[in-house]
Amino acid sequence: MKIAITRLAGKEARDASRCKRYGHLCYSVHPLNSEIRDDAVADFISAVERNEFDCLFFTSALPASLLAPRLRNLPRVIAIGPQTAAILKEYGVQCETLEHYYSREFVPYLGDWIMGKRVGIPRADVPNPSLLEAIRTAGGAVREFRCYGLEPTNEPLDLEDADALLFTSAMSFEKAIWSQKPDLLIMAIGDITADAMRRRGVSPVIVGDGSLEGTLETLNLFLKRESTEGKGPIQ
Repeated sequence: MKIAITRLAGKEARDASRCKRYGHLCYSVHPLNSEIRDDAVADFISAVERNEFDCLFFTSALPASLLAPRLRNLPRVIAIGPQTAAILKEYGVQCETLEHYYSREFVPYLGDWIMGKRVGIPRADVPNPSLLEAIRTAGGAVREFRCYGLEPTNEPLDLEDADALLFTSAMSFEKAIWSQKPDLLIMAIGDITADAMRRRGVSPVIVGDGSLEGTLETLNLFLKRESTEGKGPIQ
C-alpha cells in the first residue's frame, strides 16, 4: 500500500525504509509546522549542564533531534518510543525506551525509583497535565520546557495517490484539512489518537500500539485477515 503519514515538515526520519520493511510505500503530509523556541531550548540545556535533573524524558523525536547533539553529562534518559530512542542513540545518548509507547507509561515504568527524583521534559507546547500530575503524585518533581510550538499549515493534505492515511498524533488529526475518498484506509498510530478521531466521528480501521512499526504490523495482520475473512476494524 501507499501510505500518507502525518509528519512535521522535514521530520520524516526513516519512515520510507521502515515502511519498506513491511512491504509498503509511504510519503509525508503536513498538517502542522513546528516553531522552535530558542529561549526554552537554551534554558533546558543550561539546566542539564547544572545537573538539575535525575532523569530526562523525551516524548517525541523532534526534541531528541534538536537537543541530543548539544547535550553532555546526562542523567538517566527515557525515550517514549523506538524512533525517539534511535535518534538519541545516533547522537551518542544512551537511553531506555518505554515498553508501551505512551507518556502515561512513564511513571509505572520508573516505579518507586521516581520518589524524590527531578524530571526534565523537553516537549511541544501542548499540555499534558495528566503526566505532570502522575509524576508529582508518585513523589517526583518535574519541570517542562516547551521547546517548540505547533501551528497548523492550513493546507489540505495531498491524498491523491494514497491508499491509506496514518494520523500520528491527536493534534495532527484535529488540525488536518482533508477529505475522505473511496477506499482510503484510515489509521491511527495509537489509542489516544484513535480516541480523538472517534470523538469527531472518524473511526480508524487500524489502531497501532503508538509506534510506526506496531501500526504497520497491525496493518499487515488486517490485510491478511481481509484477504480471507472480510473487512473490519483491528487493533
